[in-house]
This record gives sequence, C-alpha cells and structure tokens, in this order.
Amino acid sequence: MPRGDKSSYTDKQKRQAAHIEESEKAEGRSEKAAERIAWATVNKQDGGGKKKTPR
Repeated sequence: MPRGDKSSYTDKQKRQAAHIEESEKAEGRSEKAAERIAWATVNKQDGGGKKKTPR
C-alpha cells in the first residue's frame, strides 16, 4: 500500500476527516494544510486505519 492511501480507513473515519478538513478551511488554512491536519487528527483519535482484532 503506497503512502497516502486512504483505502484502509472506515467510512466513518473518512467522514470525520472531511468534516475536520472543512472546519480547518473555514479557519483560513490552505487546502493542503487542512487535509494534513484532518488526517492527523483521525489518526490520533483512532490510531490509523482499520485494525484487525487480536486473537
């Protein structure tokens, strides 16, 4: 999986990132900075993309 690939994220995580990105743009951040902040926030909250359950 190449860096930046968002396919391993759940739909909920993608929606959260989109909402955070819109909020950051409203605060005056650039498109690139808003996207970076949004995904960093989702990663901090959930620890990244989908996780496999341990056995």
